[in-house]
Amino acid sequence: MNLPNKLTMFRVILIPFFVIFMLIEITSMDKWIALAIFIIASLTDLLDGKIARKYNLVTNFGKFMDPLADKLLVCSALICLVELGKMPAWMVIIIIAREFIISGFRLIASDNGVVIAASYWGKFKTTFQMIMICLLIADISALHGLTVVVMWIALLLTVISLIDYLVKNKDVMKDTK
Repeated sequence: MNLPNKLTMFRVILIPFFVIFMLIEITSMDKWIALAIFIIASLTDLLDGKIARKYNLVTNFGKFMDPLADKLLVCSALICLVELGKMPAWMVIIIIAREFIISGFRLIASDNGVVIAASYWGKFKTTFQMIMICLLIADISALHGLTVVVMWIALLLTVISLIDYLVKNKDVMKDTK
């Protein structure tokens, strides 16, 4: 259990605390605590990959758990935001559907010995989704216009990154047997 894997597991452990502060009224600071937890969890996502690559600490556990932890964090946040009426369900369905499609694609590719690396579109998508989630949690009325614009950009990047993956990796779906 190296440092990147510990950071990944820490991110997973933070998710229930994030959800609790998002959905249950405990203090008057709940949304700010949830926002802080989300930011910390998001930063561990950034750090674990950089550390793993820089110090050659990439493991099979990390390859499996890191993307799973990311999806759990983002999907948990999006579902909480729908529950709180801060985000339309149809947008969340598109975002989550994209994650399922890409995960399935990667599974098929892996079965054929192909590794599908993250694209720049996927990285932009993730960045805008994280910013969108932070803005929606903070719910600052003066930033409402910016929040709406970031939501649409995140959705657009979600669709573009999906199309990019499908086009670049269309051969993955061909039957080679």
